Amino acid sequence: MPEHTPIGLENPAAPVSAVTHSGNFHLDETLGYVILHYALAPDGDLRGRVMGTGPDGRLTFTRTRSPERIAAADIVFDVGGRYDPVTGRYDHHMKEKPLREDGTPYSAAGLLWKDYGMAAIRSILKNPAPEPEVAAIWQSLDRSLVLPIDLDDNGMTKMGKLSLADIVSACRPTWDTVELYGPDAAKTRETEGFANAAVAVAGHLVNMIDRVRASLKAESRVLAAYAQAEDKRILLMETGMPTEKVIFDHDLPVVYVVSPAAPDRWNVKAIPPVRGDFGQRVSLPEAWRGLDGATLASVSGVADAVFAHPARFICGAASRAGALKMAQLALEIDAAQAKG
Repeated sequence: MPEHTPIGLENPAAPVSAVTHSGNFHLDETLGYVILHYALAPDGDLRGRVMGTGPDGRLTFTRTRSPERIAAADIVFDVGGRYDPVTGRYDHHMKEKPLREDGTPYSAAGLLWKDYGMAAIRSILKNPAPEPEVAAIWQSLDRSLVLPIDLDDNGMTKMGKLSLADIVSACRPTWDTVELYGPDAAKTRETEGFANAAVAVAGHLVNMIDRVRASLKAESRVLAAYAQAEDKRILLMETGMPTEKVIFDHDLPVVYVVSPAAPDRWNVKAIPPVRGDFGQRVSLPEAWRGLDGATLASVSGVADAVFAHPARFICGAASRAGALKMAQLALEIDAAQAKG
């Protein structure tokens, strides 16, 4: 996090000019532009600002290699040969590159994320969030999105096909664009390509922030439900949500998760021994395997039992009480079988 106040954040009304290089573009500077958009002028037109057709908000954005225009800009990123955030310079192509604490070199996107990421997150969130939650979202995306971009842009790890980097690359004009359409049309296609890439990256960033927000909310609810559970092997959730990540992250001894799946359906899902595995810590009873309806109700003793999957990892009942009873019975049956 910055020790200084980044340019543009000290006065939310002051106009800010930002510059990156023209020509071939990558995910690095595309994300950098998107970060500045949300941090400084989310009311502007993300695509229109690039094309020169939409309202800028207070952020003016230019792609150029003109030394004079670069020198005159408030914020310069991925070009200019300087990293000096106090003066708004965010290049990373120097011999002495700016490094993360672990020695990983930053990309321009990583440098801007460090200074402007929190402000961008606050703008993107639909409802105000406490600072610890904003910081947790920032940290999660720094690890899952920004760090891979740093590594890719510095030639350390390739993000590969169908990655966000590949999507941005696909927006670039082909090598023979000038030959086919002439220099003026080629310049227009390049600008359109960057604008299209920015829209795609912005959508991805917004979706990732929302997913991390929801994940943190789920973590809070899962831990609260676990604290209230009488039998710590059965996690009873009143709302369906992802639980497996929290269970493994916090090393919870949960065997079954009971949660609603539809207005008239509650499911019992077995937790695998290893996250993402297909096995179960405790499989559902063999006698229930593949049964449904009245047959399952008769065999299980749960009147509203609905189904039991042949793979023995999930079953369900029509009511909360019925599903909870199925989970309890499954543990009792397993304990009896273990005794021999």
